[in-house]
Amino acid sequence: MAFKLTVLGCNSAIPTVERHPTAQLLNANERFFLIDCGEGTQVQLRKYQLSYQRIGHIFISHLHGDHYFGLIGLISSMHLLGRNKDLHIYAHQQLKAIIDLQLAASNTELNFPLFFHSIADDKEQLLFEDEAISVRNVLLNHSLKCSGFIFQEKKSRRKILKDKVEKYNIPFEKYNAIKDGSDWLDGSGNMIVNNEITIENTSAHSYAFCTDTMYNEALIKKIKGVDLLYHEATFKKELSERAKETGHSTTFDAATIAKKAEVKNLLIGHFSQRYRNLDELLIETKETFKNTYLAESGLTLDFNKLYS
Repeated sequence: MAFKLTVLGCNSAIPTVERHPTAQLLNANERFFLIDCGEGTQVQLRKYQLSYQRIGHIFISHLHGDHYFGLIGLISSMHLLGRNKDLHIYAHQQLKAIIDLQLAASNTELNFPLFFHSIADDKEQLLFEDEAISVRNVLLNHSLKCSGFIFQEKKSRRKILKDKVEKYNIPFEKYNAIKDGSDWLDGSGNMIVNNEITIENTSAHSYAFCTDTMYNEALIKKIKGVDLLYHEATFKKELSERAKETGHSTTFDAATIAKKAEVKNLLIGHFSQRYRNLDELLIETKETFKNTYLAESGLTLDFNKLYS
């Protein structure tokens, strides 16, 4: 099953011609989650041929404009393109008033149901869950209330070995129990252990999105061992004081958190527009944490093919 992340924007507050503000699209087994929605997000979705209408849930980390200024445009385009299925937005409460005002000012009555789910300023909780995945917020340390998000895929049921179940004449109606780990007692009273008739399915993937934040060791235990950590790296390490002043992190900060949390892979982004050559930031980060990717627009990471 698919578990892929596409970077739509990677810059900090000021966009450049080549780099848009923060936005990412996570495809979790054909469930599409948009994470932040900076200016130009809908253009990026079109550029990379990603459907607006398949997005069911949008998570906004905080209310600095480079993380949500693209939202009303995206909602409007969904409306104009005839969307009729539900859209769920998860954000701090003030955003609902902003969106309501923008819709009212343009006399827009949406064709589709829009549901707003408030993220608490000072609380970490389960935001979304279905049979395949859960999403929780984690508190970040920024200049205003800000949350990251942890996407945790649920463990897949075991795969049945067709030749084995046929060999033991196991009825079809017992397959669900066997997928859940049950053994099989045949007609002669012989116990067939589950490991003989099934194998492990694909491992459950996990993704932690930690945008605008200062170095924060409280994150370490919360993101421990995730497959991929996105951590902002706005500045090179020589500007550590500037990072603290603005509520941001350096390459060294991001790499240190990744190393201490024993994550498998690190993705850095939210780059200051002062940097023209992003390879400088990647090289510096890799000095501390080798398995690092650079969040550049259009990058798609398949979790089944990440560094191990």
